[in-house]
Amino acid sequence: MDQIFDISIVGGGIVGVATAYKLQTAYPHLKIILIEKEPHLADHQTGNNSGVIHSGIYYKPGSLKAKNCVNGRRELVAFAKKYDIPHDVCGKVVVATDKSEFPFMEKIFNNGIQNGVEGIEKIDAKRIKELEPSAEGIAGIWVPCTGIIDYRAVTEKMATLVKEIQPNSEIHLGEEVKAFENEAQHVTIVTNKNKYQSKYVIVCGGLQADRLAKKAGVNVKEKVVGFRGDYYELTDGAKHKVKNLIYPVPNPDFPFLGVHFTRMTNGDIECGPNAVFTFKREGYGKTDFSLKDTLDALSYGGTWKLFFKNMKFGIDEYRRAFSKRLFLKTLQRIIPSLTMDDLRPGRSGVRALLLSTDGDTRDDFKIEYKDKSIHVLNAPSPAATACLAIGEQIKEMAQKHFDLDA
Repeated sequence: MDQIFDISIVGGGIVGVATAYKLQTAYPHLKIILIEKEPHLADHQTGNNSGVIHSGIYYKPGSLKAKNCVNGRRELVAFAKKYDIPHDVCGKVVVATDKSEFPFMEKIFNNGIQNGVEGIEKIDAKRIKELEPSAEGIAGIWVPCTGIIDYRAVTEKMATLVKEIQPNSEIHLGEEVKAFENEAQHVTIVTNKNKYQSKYVIVCGGLQADRLAKKAGVNVKEKVVGFRGDYYELTDGAKHKVKNLIYPVPNPDFPFLGVHFTRMTNGDIECGPNAVFTFKREGYGKTDFSLKDTLDALSYGGTWKLFFKNMKFGIDEYRRAFSKRLFLKTLQRIIPSLTMDDLRPGRSGVRALLLSTDGDTRDDFKIEYKDKSIHVLNAPSPAATACLAIGEQIKEMAQKHFDLDA
């Protein structure tokens, strides 16, 4: 423990690694240590999402999500081109299947215009058929700047670049942070294997963000609650029914975008996800269970208020989680020709929702400074798309609060 790092970053998801990359690029002399509890980088939200490069049409104009998504998307695509990361800016169609969806469709279209999302246009049923022949809709939005990417590959490349810029920086995998000990000149990060001294700390904890913040003495009023999303895949014989990406018009009363179709960078077609409360924050199976995580979530009033506010949605989501037929019925709203034989079980992901005590989801990014540390308390979707913009924002906070030239 003789070595003192300039900055320690806790969390090896794409936001943590992008932050390390941004800081290391701007300050090549800094010795940075990144600590991740899993044996690989990007093992949770980053590596288990749908791989979409989001455009920025869904987010409230002026919000951090809107600004960081649009700016981050452009920077991400440039990064992918420069370093040959598998990606494709293929565009997507948002499909309305009922006139009742028109007000919501109009809202997200106007959001896109205000957020500076390039190239979006309203389209009719004929144009939907030209873009996605198997889809059935009465109107829609064409979003040409949406794409797909391998987020694990992005994360790993940024980590490699950190080491190339500064060989004395370190990345430690398989180490879980247990405590932070604040000293006069530095912070000691205690893991299950070692202790590290660092002048400053940046925590990008994802599904564990609230717990890590509390260990560092940050007063977090909200709590992270996990929601699992299950995917199906189209069989080889049905892949032709989806060309690129097809989304429904999202319900504004529910904090998820709805079940959609996504062509992955490897050519697979994913359908999903649904959204169900998970009894384990990092549990990807339908029956995964953690007593600690369950008690943590169900003893929190905000969780129950969220449940009661979204009771009908929640019940429907749980029914679909255990019924392939109901899942198929949802998919058939957009592609009626799909059959049971067209679907096979896919993977799952878990999304961190930061819930307030009144049951509202904290929808925007939330990043706070305290003492010698910066904490990313909430980084919901589109955090992967926006990772480089978030990293830039954290870098600017570090420039304000940390002495990076010492």
